[in-house]
Amino acid sequence: MNKTILMGRLTADPEVRYSSGEKATAVARFTLAVNRTYTSEGQPNADFIRCIAFGKRGEFAEKYLHKGTKIVLAGHIQTGSYDDKDGKKVYTTDVVVDEMEFAESKSQTEQHQASFTPVAENASRPAEEEWMSIPDNLDYENLPFN
Repeated sequence: MNKTILMGRLTADPEVRYSSGEKATAVARFTLAVNRTYTSEGQPNADFIRCIAFGKRGEFAEKYLHKGTKIVLAGHIQTGSYDDKDGKKVYTTDVVVDEMEFAESKSQTEQHQASFTPVAENASRPAEEEWMSIPDNLDYENLPFN
């Protein structure tokens, strides 16, 4: 079984490109900062995990995800390799996104981005109506926020 579940904040706006051909597909790449457990000194550590979203999920990332947005995603790990311009083999590990959800309300994200201070991990969870699943067949025109 290859399943990964992550919760973290985007380190930058997603980089989105579209495949060439008759039916262009969105390919969004972004890095998620995922907190580790705290060290004995009380300072948080984070892992920076490369993620990639295809199709509708890639289009959603392009339109709604920005630096600092906190999301939860489920996906699978994919490894690969390529030869760089110097002929050296480079190995890659990415999480391919299968599902995404916002992990906090839009106002909490804006508040976080304005203050640049981390939201306490033990903060109370938003009400259920503030959470939104990201469906595969997303109708962008009927989202409850803009």
